[in-house]
Amino acid sequence: MAGNDFIAGIGNTNIDLLFSGLERLPQMGEEIYSKSFSLQLGGGVPATMISLGRLGIESRIATSLGEDMFSSFAKEQFLKNGVTPINLYEGGNIPVNITAAMITEEDRTFMSYTDSVTISEKMINKAYEMCKGARIAEMQVGPFFPVYEKLKKDGTIIVFDCGFDENMSLKAYEKYLRLADYYTPNLKEAMMITKKNTAEEAAEILSEFFEKVVIKLDKNGCLGRENGKSFVVREVPDITAVDSTGAGDAFLAGFIYGLFHNKSLKDCILLGNITGGNSVTKVGCLAAYTDEKLLLETFEKLRR
Repeated sequence: MAGNDFIAGIGNTNIDLLFSGLERLPQMGEEIYSKSFSLQLGGGVPATMISLGRLGIESRIATSLGEDMFSSFAKEQFLKNGVTPINLYEGGNIPVNITAAMITEEDRTFMSYTDSVTISEKMINKAYEMCKGARIAEMQVGPFFPVYEKLKKDGTIIVFDCGFDENMSLKAYEKYLRLADYYTPNLKEAMMITKKNTAEEAAEILSEFFEKVVIKLDKNGCLGRENGKSFVVREVPDITAVDSTGAGDAFLAGFIYGLFHNKSLKDCILLGNITGGNSVTKVGCLAAYTDEKLLLETFEKLRR
């Protein structure tokens, strides 16, 4: 196992402008004022790394940041939350993803913008140097696969997480599944990639790739499977859900926290349920703050 005590990730930075408390969405030519507004980092690898930083674990992210005000905001947020950003971008455009979200009780709508970034061999090498020595690294689908291959050879634990894709299949994702030590799909993703109709059937298939299987069941908790036996860790009680955006990223932070501290699979899942559950209590991926003290207090309470 790698000796350094930090966690690494590689991914695009997302900036969310959140207009919430709208009674309805505006029509063409209309202007409506929202009851609240916030500017936040969005989901994906950055959200997971920040959640880990808030839990007191040194975290690093290789990402693309420019000279624009949104990139400056992102860098400030990373550093504020204990995450070291390593910039891979050298151009003059806006490399971060910017999304304006208008949110009502019934629905939401989005407008997004980004300048595309071509990933070069230099960026891939720089990302590896940043991640080298990490105890755990989060892996996503994309051009940085050679980095994860090197990290795995170095002894880094690889945790695979990806979004839903209608073209998901075991064949299409095989190289990621073979390389990863853990995979953390939600139920929809697990059933799509395995072409099965239930969590238990999907877990059976995924156990061919992983000794320890994890399938998130949304409000029904999370299914785990090891040594041929499945179990369910229930959701955290007394949670009032406001916005589920980023819940998977938050779950992953709690789960990785457990791996980092050598917890059992069941305890890792419980820790993930706590961070994921807490994240839905406010609007935005990172508005609800979970620190290590709160996490461990809730963990001990629920274990009892």
